[in-house]
Amino acid sequence: MMQVARQEDRVTLLQTIPGIGPITASAIVATVGTGRQFSNGREFAAWLGLTPLNRSSGGKERLGRISKMGDQYIRRLLVVGMMSRMRQIIKNPERYDPWFADIVARKPGKVAAVAMANKTARLIWAVMTRNEPYRIRTI
Repeated sequence: MMQVARQEDRVTLLQTIPGIGPITASAIVATVGTGRQFSNGREFAAWLGLTPLNRSSGGKERLGRISKMGDQYIRRLLVVGMMSRMRQIIKNPERYDPWFADIVARKPGKVAAVAMANKTARLIWAVMTRNEPYRIRTI
């Protein structure tokens, strides 16, 4: 599997994203392909079941639990990868994106992992559709 992951260009591109290893990247490429069937990253994250259910009414926004309507295997791989990444962030929060360190500090562990998986799914869509490796943005 590692040899196949090294030979496939899209799999190596996805592995540039922190928290995405060869198994997760291979599963995403095998299931999704190029990702062009989704119009944006939120649509891809919703397809995976990582976006909250919207039960808003009368101008009052109510976001519920995640929908869990999509691909269970990929969603599970992403959440497990983010749980692993959370352990690294807890040890050295200054080495990581402040958004990730903030969400880990504010939310319970599994909620933070799902939020991180949602954001990572959006990054995955961007990397797949642009066909460029992930670069950390500097302000």
